[in-house]
Amino acid sequence: MTSIRITAVKLHLLSALSLMLLMFASSAAVFAQQPGADGLGDRLYPRLGNGGYDVRHYSIDLAFKPESKAIAATALLEAVALVDLASFNLDLYELTVNSVRVDDIRAAFTREEAELVISPEAYIPAGAAFQVAITYAGVPQPIADPAVPWVKLGWQEWADGYFAAVSQPSGSMNWFPCNNHPLDKATYSFRITVPQGLTAVANGVLRETIANDNDTRVFVWEMQQPMASYLALVAIGDFVAARDDSGSVPIRNFFPVGASDASIAGYAVTGDMMAWLTELLGPYPFAEYGVVAVPGFPGALESQSLSIFGASGPADSVLLHELLHQWFGNSVTLAHWSDIWLHEGFATYFIALWREKQFGADAYSTFINALRTSAMALKAPGNPEKSELFAWSVYARGALVLHALRGEVGDETFFEILRTFYRENAYSNVDTADFIAVAEGLSEAELEDLFAAWLYGERIPDLP
Repeated sequence: MTSIRITAVKLHLLSALSLMLLMFASSAAVFAQQPGADGLGDRLYPRLGNGGYDVRHYSIDLAFKPESKAIAATALLEAVALVDLASFNLDLYELTVNSVRVDDIRAAFTREEAELVISPEAYIPAGAAFQVAITYAGVPQPIADPAVPWVKLGWQEWADGYFAAVSQPSGSMNWFPCNNHPLDKATYSFRITVPQGLTAVANGVLRETIANDNDTRVFVWEMQQPMASYLALVAIGDFVAARDDSGSVPIRNFFPVGASDASIAGYAVTGDMMAWLTELLGPYPFAEYGVVAVPGFPGALESQSLSIFGASGPADSVLLHELLHQWFGNSVTLAHWSDIWLHEGFATYFIALWREKQFGADAYSTFINALRTSAMALKAPGNPEKSELFAWSVYARGALVLHALRGEVGDETFFEILRTFYRENAYSNVDTADFIAVAEGLSEAELEDLFAAWLYGERIPDLP
């Protein structure tokens, strides 16, 4: 009897222990599941982007009605979970969400300002690939961003019948749900349906144009290289295409009907600039390049493989600036918005190099001296506030950083630094420390003081 009672007690204890272990394992699994963060920790844009997953591809199927200015779309995102995801966020501004499906199963969602919070039926384990499809519609509402107070961002009408989505740094979320930060690059497919007679232009390569029975056309564009969300561009209007396949990179431009010969001729130098930059830095990073000239657009802006300009022809310096961004800005992209000098300082400095190529050393020196004079009273560019993100100091003093580096290390090493920095970081994200590491590694010099003075010093240094 005693033996039987002891055995029963042991069995009871073992059962209790098994139950406790099961409960602990279950609790641990629940504890491991977590919501993705509602931002990526950017100092200037703490709630842009979202944590917990990595988007690999966006497929955006969008129909546009110019008369109502409304879009109706489905965005299919292919992603990989980085943690055990109980829920995750996407950035989406104002538009009405009709349904969300995760791996083709309806998912619950809520809206919190510009955050779309998605709760799938079952948690997504770390490392798992998943798809999320968002069906949405509405009239995109332009975004007021303190970094660019002179213009609103996102999808909008720039002149009668001409629409374009320009988004740097925060505007993409006004027309598609996205992980809206440069750290999460992805490839893209666009299917844009517009009324017959209009053309839809987007990033990448035009794969197909489909005529529908209802007097609409579908333009299918693909961007096969990784792209930050802020670089996604769609432009719609009555455009005429002009293509040049004579160089190593196909160039396709889109001009509004009635554009003057003089404005079109302003882009003819693009091929020469492309050949020069390719020789200087390495291969152009995308399949094609071109511009879209949009009436009413107040300036110029690079997007990946496609820069947008106003309807009048650009100055050569502006054309070169936006083209250079395909290397530094679009392929090699900042990891945090406070490192914007790695985009704008580089693009400004290459204007000096272009003038040196065309007109000689005196033209280069004149341009550099003018930059320094214009930047004398301006703040350092290395850690700007949001309102200073596109201030002239970022452009001018950012360019002077490269001039000072060239003077310190000599031409041969300087140009090898630029080529190496591009080659080692193509299609990825960088910060200032990455550039300094390449510069110091190739020059075998301590350059901390030089970068500190030009990027962060209160007083602008003397020119070398």
